[in-house]
Amino acid sequence: MAIPVLLFFLTSTSRPERNEMSNVESDLIVTDLCKEYVTAAGSLTVLKGVNLTLHGGDALAVTGPSGSGKSSLLFVLGGLERPSQGSVRLRGRDVFAANETELAAWRQQSVGFVFQEHHLLPQCTVLENVLIPRLAGPGTTAEDVTRATKLLDRVGLQQRIEHRPAQLSGGERQRVAVCRALINQPALLLADEPTGNLDRENADSIGSLLLELSRDVGSVLICVTHSADLAARFPRRAELRDGVLTPIT
Repeated sequence: MAIPVLLFFLTSTSRPERNEMSNVESDLIVTDLCKEYVTAAGSLTVLKGVNLTLHGGDALAVTGPSGSGKSSLLFVLGGLERPSQGSVRLRGRDVFAANETELAAWRQQSVGFVFQEHHLLPQCTVLENVLIPRLAGPGTTAEDVTRATKLLDRVGLQQRIEHRPAQLSGGERQRVAVCRALINQPALLLADEPTGNLDRENADSIGSLLLELSRDVGSVLICVTHSADLAARFPRRAELRDGVLTPIT
C-alpha cells in the first residue's frame, strides 16, 4: 500500500510545541480496534478487536505472516487511516475524535514514521531531509538545525550532512530516515520493516538506534517486522495473526 510520504510530513500548518526529552508523556491506549476494507468480494476484516497499552519509552515488536494486518495496524495507529471500530488514545487524546485537518496536525506533531524504504528526497542534503517534518510551519529555526545536527552526530553521520542520498550507503540512508522520524520528538514512533532492505550488520545498527533513540526521547516505539533477530531485541513482543494481536511471553 503506497504512502504519500512527503505529504505526510507537510499536512499541518501549525508547528508542534517543543517537548523536553525527559518530560514527553506518550502513553498509548488502544481499545477494541477493528479495521475493515470494502472489496469487490465483500468486506475484508484485517484487525479484530486489538487492545494495547504502552507507556513512554516502551518498545513493542509485532511479528506475523504477510497479510496478517501489521501495516494496517501501523496506518491506523499513526492516523493515516481511520478504524472501523474502537479507539486510539495518545497522551489522553482521543485521536479519531478529530476532523481531518486536526488529525493531520496531530499526526505531524505526534507521530514519527520509519519505512522499509528510506524515502529521502534525492535533491536535498542529509540535513535538509532530516528537517523536512519541520517545514509544515513558518520555516526551520536555528534550534531545529541544532537538533538535527545533534541527531546526525548521534548516528555517526556528522561528516555527511551536506551529502545527497545518492552519496550514501543503504544503512546510512536509513539512519537519516530514523533522524527525520525523531526530529519532532514524537510521542509515537512507528517502524514498518525498518531493516527489511539492509544486510545483517546494518540491520543490527538500525535496530539499536531505534531502541536507544526512542527511549531517550520517551517515545512509544512500535515496530512491525519479519526479522526474528530484530524482534528478539525488543523488551515486548506480540504476534498479529488473522487480525488478532497476541502478546508473546
